[in-house]
Amino acid sequence: MPSAHPEVPGDPTQTGTAFLETSTAAIQGFVPTNKIHQHLCAFHFYGDDMTRQVEAHHFCGHQNDEMRQCLIYNSAEADARLIGLEYIISENLFLTLPDEEKPLWHTHEFEVKSGVLFMPGIPGPVQRQDLEKVCKTYGKTVHFWQVDKGDNLPLGLPQIMMALTRDGQLYENLAQDVEKSYGVSFDKERVNRAYMNGPEHGIHPKANAAGKGLTSVLREVDCKPLDSVTRAFV
Repeated sequence: MPSAHPEVPGDPTQTGTAFLETSTAAIQGFVPTNKIHQHLCAFHFYGDDMTRQVEAHHFCGHQNDEMRQCLIYNSAEADARLIGLEYIISENLFLTLPDEEKPLWHTHEFEVKSGVLFMPGIPGPVQRQDLEKVCKTYGKTVHFWQVDKGDNLPLGLPQIMMALTRDGQLYENLAQDVEKSYGVSFDKERVNRAYMNGPEHGIHPKANAAGKGLTSVLREVDCKPLDSVTRAFV
């Protein structure tokens, strides 16, 4: 089975590079990433293949109370691979999306209520204060690095990812590995979250790929030349 943490090719980080990183880090500001305030762990599967499941560590920051954006890594270690992105929006914002857009978004209700979406290291009562909100949201996830195949670089097309929506979908060994690593029990947390509710209007029928599969396809087209647009010069 391919490693989910493949060795990245290339020379080891040199002393000069490390020194430069330290110097620039001391001078520059990293305002967008400094807004990251939350670590969520969950699982994603490929939009066209539920047998391909990956552990996904989300490092998220709020844009406002109805939208947060997350960098996704394959682990929470210092050498974790940045494998994707997720945008999380409220039900109200989801309902404003065009119908052709909605299938690209997945629900979080099952993930939250089943206990498999959690905040590592945060006490349950504190987690649940925010997860009550997450339970009602929709997410759009794209992965760029197929670490489950053992790719040591981000190869191929970006992939639309989906989330668990019912029991029996998540591989038992994957669940057990994460439970052991973080000292959590999904079953116990499921009981603690039984009171939570999903979207106010119910799960939209077009969400979660409308119950179908989705895959990315590259199509060759003519590139619009620059001189095809009239430009005004001041």
